[in-house]
Amino acid sequence: MMNACSSALFSLVLLALFASGLWWFAQRPMFTLKVIRIEGGNTELRRVNALTVRATALPRIRGNFFTANLGAVRAAFETVPWVRRAMVRREWPNQLIVTLEEHVPLATWGDDGRLLSIKGDVFTVNLDEAEEDGKLPGFSGPEGSEKDVLAQFQQMHAWFAPIKLKPESVQLSERYAWVVALNNGITVELGREQTKTTLKERVARLVSVYPQLVARLQNRIESVDMRYPNGMALRASGMTFGLETKKKK
Repeated sequence: MMNACSSALFSLVLLALFASGLWWFAQRPMFTLKVIRIEGGNTELRRVNALTVRATALPRIRGNFFTANLGAVRAAFETVPWVRRAMVRREWPNQLIVTLEEHVPLATWGDDGRLLSIKGDVFTVNLDEAEEDGKLPGFSGPEGSEKDVLAQFQQMHAWFAPIKLKPESVQLSERYAWVVALNNGITVELGREQTKTTLKERVARLVSVYPQLVARLQNRIESVDMRYPNGMALRASGMTFGLETKKKK
């Protein structure tokens, strides 16, 4: 029993000495972080500002090559404007390599200055920076509906393509009714999605008669209400009237 206790005590002493040696080795000046290299992965970083990175992320990094918490470093970089995701790895003996993925803005979201990315993420940056390449379309919807609105926008691009029109804004109301504004100034009320094909069928009805509407009303159409089962209501330069379409056989 005494031999067993002695062996256990000797093992603990050796373990403590070994841990102390590791701690001493890890604290050597050669392992002090001297380089934090920022990369853009497969794409060039367009929006991330070096000054903002220095002010926002670098002051939050603690430790050296061995002791730096990579999760905390990643979280620090993900607080930088325009950064969607950060990946961090160590490079011997005193470097951290940070690979950043930027948000790519697709539209504004709501009326509080937020943006929606092409991945369906909501984020906040300076709107003037986001619109350097042109004005963004406007999206809105209940919280949690961002990816649904994004998917619907992409579908509407294809649906309106035959008449050479594009959606400029897509709105989903609190009652889950859809409204789309087109790039020619026309607002189209599509209503609620009762089935998986409801919206597509309503757009198809509008597309089928749109050339005739333009021929008769020129550019006077302001809005179209497609919520009627066999027709539509139009507003053109202050006038409102209905139009019945043929029922499917």
